[in-house]
Amino acid sequence: MARVVVVGGGYGGVTVAKGLDPIADVTLVEQKDQFVHHAAALRAAVDDVWQDAIFMPYSNLLTRGEFIHGTVSQIVGNTIHIFGREPIEADYVVLATGATYPFPAKYSSAKSVVAKARLNQLHENLAGARSVMLVGGGTVGIEFAGELAHAYPDLDITIVEKADQILSAPGYSEDLRQEISTQLAELGIRVITGSELAFLPPHNVGELGHFHVSTCKGEEIEGDIWFQCYGSRANSGYLAGTDYEPMLRPNGTIRVGKTLQVEGHAHTYAVGDLTDVPESKRADAARQQARVVIANISSQIAGETPEAIYEPTKEWVILPLGPDMGASQLVDSEGVSRIVGADQTTEIKGADLMVSVIRSQLNLP
Repeated sequence: MARVVVVGGGYGGVTVAKGLDPIADVTLVEQKDQFVHHAAALRAAVDDVWQDAIFMPYSNLLTRGEFIHGTVSQIVGNTIHIFGREPIEADYVVLATGATYPFPAKYSSAKSVVAKARLNQLHENLAGARSVMLVGGGTVGIEFAGELAHAYPDLDITIVEKADQILSAPGYSEDLRQEISTQLAELGIRVITGSELAFLPPHNVGELGHFHVSTCKGEEIEGDIWFQCYGSRANSGYLAGTDYEPMLRPNGTIRVGKTLQVEGHAHTYAVGDLTDVPESKRADAARQQARVVIANISSQIAGETPEAIYEPTKEWVILPLGPDMGASQLVDSEGVSRIVGADQTTEIKGADLMVSVIRSQLNLP
């Protein structure tokens, strides 16, 4: 039976592993001991009821395959080297290691108990703060601002965005910016655009400690706690110095073809944030890519040519501002976009931020 090693247990990785489990000898390698539902991480950052909900065990995911809690040090060809273990020889490799992002949107700790302890400390720090500064006016900064405003209605919140407008990346309509700006104003959130900070606060991200900073244009900001809401980076360091390194782009993503095979490697695939597919990095895109990889590896196992193609889909932007507000940019089958408000945004993402969907995928009650 063909051996498939999936490196990375995020949204794309678990989809591939589960999909190939019935027909292959699947090994899923993940450095975290539990799945982290990052789509709900910002809600968990402000609400301790959510703290346990975003961490889910991998124990029920695979019926036949194996889950390894470990860190991959290097992949050479189809040989996977894991710290403290014997190398694994695979017939097919799927790279699904995602991207890093500053806390609390993502967690770097390999142990969920450590991540939960850091969340506990963050809740204490936020409870003692009167004002907060969010550096970055993209989707993460805006969504986090909404969560903070709902959980701490007396908290003074400032968003600092160096671009001339919020949601400055390509793909966001002016109508969406206007709707989100209106809602931020309703929440009393201060938004500073068109200038970056002259210097960062002297405290670590998420640490309680009063500070004064200013933008390069001289606008003053006072706060008790701050967060970095930008800085995603593909997690591909383990490919440095290997035969995959020539396939890495300067931003750390890896080159893939339309079949999602890594260029020059017929039996190696990549999904999710790690790929150089020109689209926003989203959980639903990673799962769609995973389904293409499942089809293509299944074909190869059967002795056929992999022919499933991944085409980036028309992107929806779902941007909640806490549980009761937010807006979304939806695109219909003809490519026409429209903006919907809080009610439909909540309905699309769900009151539980899709926790129940992920639990079902992981075969959890």
